[in-house]
Amino acid sequence: MAKTSPLVHKGSMDEYYFEERCFITEYWNSGEDEVVSVVRARVLPGVTTRLHRLVGIMERYIIMEGHGLVEIDGSPPQAMKPGDVVLIPPGVPQRITNPGITDLLFLAVCTPRFVPEAYEDLDEDVLPTLQP
Repeated sequence: MAKTSPLVHKGSMDEYYFEERCFITEYWNSGEDEVVSVVRARVLPGVTTRLHRLVGIMERYIIMEGHGLVEIDGSPPQAMKPGDVVLIPPGVPQRITNPGITDLLFLAVCTPRFVPEAYEDLDEDVLPTLQP
């Protein structure tokens, strides 16, 4: 087995708006580690993310704060609370709604790591414009 050098990444706390209708803070997403990426997603109250899928990428949502209703592969929405984890297989349609009055925060852990080319928007409406 080949020995690899440890990587230390000083995560940025810079948050940006993603057209999926959520805010993203990237904790780990490096071409030096193709195996995994970790981001924090923040969904505002009353917002549903766009229906989408990730081609070739397994995703896990780890709910940290707030409550969500997750829809996977056309199944009825399932309630999620802090501590819950949902596993989303590659290529499966997904979205999450924040029905609460506070922000929904969750970690999205992708294997292999997330790359923009893997994101496929499945919503029928036009992509939203950037919001503050």
